[in-house]
Amino acid sequence: MATIGETSAQLALRDPDVRLMLRVRDDDQNAFAQLVELYQHRLVAVMHHLVGQSEEAEDLAQEVFLRVYRARKKYHPQAKFSTWLFTIANNLALNHLRSRQRKPVVGLPCTDSGPLGPRPAEQLVQDRRAQPVHQMQQQELAALIQEAIKGLNERQRMAVVLNKFEDMGYAEIAEVMGLTTKAVKSLLSRARMNLRAALQPYVYMDGEPLPEAALDEGDDADV
Repeated sequence: MATIGETSAQLALRDPDVRLMLRVRDDDQNAFAQLVELYQHRLVAVMHHLVGQSEEAEDLAQEVFLRVYRARKKYHPQAKFSTWLFTIANNLALNHLRSRQRKPVVGLPCTDSGPLGPRPAEQLVQDRRAQPVHQMQQQELAALIQEAIKGLNERQRMAVVLNKFEDMGYAEIAEVMGLTTKAVKSLLSRARMNLRAALQPYVYMDGEPLPEAALDEGDDADV
């Protein structure tokens, strides 16, 4: 997060990605390609956690970069580049989720095989036969966590994803989401309680409770 009174030049000195974006502002195509390479996978991963669909996540990430490029001439850094980028991503994801709620999509039955091969449920059965037990358990746990995150409301989900997957502290999350630091702390606290409640039936199945650090790790980080 930028400090009060910090100039664009000072931000550029301490954030190499701001320097790249300033070159993008001057129509440096190579600089834009570098930013895409640096953030593409991270952005797709965040979007996937938020919207739950790989294709939608990729489309939304592409739209974020498109908006970054279109806004390049008006770019005047007031925060880290990543904060600005994920602010755009946050707004886009929220608009997409609300639009989806207004226009629910009716999906095909997951057991129907299509011309491109088996549906995910069928593929999972096939994959189980070929995968080592540990790998299968890890994938199942990842799927359970993803499902639990999807059960959070929009703002809790965004706060958790930024905190756990982008390692952002309270202040930076507050800046991305347009909230106070106190509101972010409250969001994360409620989200942790909801996640524990959703995952509790599963984490005790093997007799090992989920470590507190798994959900609390990094909560005190602030920038």
